[in-house]
Amino acid sequence: MAKKKIGLPPLDWLRVFEAAGRLGGFSAAAREFGLTQAAVSQRIGNLEAWLGRTLFVREARGVSLTVEGESYLPLVQDSLQALERNTEDLFGKSPRELRVAGLSSHIHALVVPSLARFQEVQPKVRVLTDSVARRSSLDEERTWLQIRYGRGAWPGRDSELIAAEVLVPMAAPGVEWGAPLIDLRGERPGWRDWARKAEQGDVTTSTISFDSMEHALSAARQGMGVALGSVPLAKADLQDGRLRRLHLPELKTKDGYWLTWPEERAKSKKQRALIADFLEALRG
Repeated sequence: MAKKKIGLPPLDWLRVFEAAGRLGGFSAAAREFGLTQAAVSQRIGNLEAWLGRTLFVREARGVSLTVEGESYLPLVQDSLQALERNTEDLFGKSPRELRVAGLSSHIHALVVPSLARFQEVQPKVRVLTDSVARRSSLDEERTWLQIRYGRGAWPGRDSELIAAEVLVPMAAPGVEWGAPLIDLRGERPGWRDWARKAEQGDVTTSTISFDSMEHALSAARQGMGVALGSVPLAKADLQDGRLRRLHLPELKTKDGYWLTWPEERAKSKKQRALIADFLEALRG
């Protein structure tokens, strides 16, 4: 294919090429832009004629990028993202909405107490929360800004630590060590792990066992025993005196609570500034 033009091709052709290369076909690109497949094919044909290079191999079962197409695609993607980001920084309106997803217990314990601090610095931003029932549901959740529990490494996501997980024996006022130990099942270290680290000998948990830290803390608030409670999630209870830390060793873990988002999102300065203000409020 002979080279016909030099310089920058029309932006519309580049956007269609990027979509077809990213999605793996002309039909998918057509759906994304609300075009016909023939219109997509024509734009890509025009781009190939402009460049004097074949970007896609057309076969009966579909299309695939040529070697040159594979080389050109990331360059086009980076350029389009930079153009979008810089346009937003220069001319875009400040975000008026912040939407965050997480487990109900994390929304209750981490987000709700931080809202007053956040609204002091972002009074015009509307905050929306989306609760999920299970941690695994976050992978399918459409809300891209999320609070997650773990070690901060999720493929394709950026993350900033809100608070490290620290577990401490805690109980309601008047409940002392020697009361039943509330059992909590799950990925956090339990009473036996704590006893081994604290050199406290064998421990025996009560006949009550929960699969949620929120429920274990609720049982402790009601005087049902001693919970190995999460300091970040019990912060409000500890400050208000509904729970108190017993004079016993704490157990630091490798996990924590993180604010996370997809790598390709939050590229503009205004969006990053909004997330930074929210993170600061969450950290308290």
